[in-house]
Amino acid sequence: MFTPITPSATTLSELAAQVWNSGKISSQDRQFLRSLFTEHLPSEEEIAAVDRLLHAIRRGWIQMLE
Repeated sequence: MFTPITPSATTLSELAAQVWNSGKISSQDRQFLRSLFTEHLPSEEEIAAVDRLLHAIRRGWIQMLE
């Protein structure tokens, strides 16, 4: 069963691992990713991780939940 991660209690690497393992990303997870870019300047590694997640979503490897 899919359990969304609480953004305040996670890091980007934990979120990415959880999303890859489950194959699903929740709206709460997506909000965390948006806040990552609005609250601070992400590192190149963080940007690359988000790019990989977006690529997987576009390819259909990760399903977006409502």
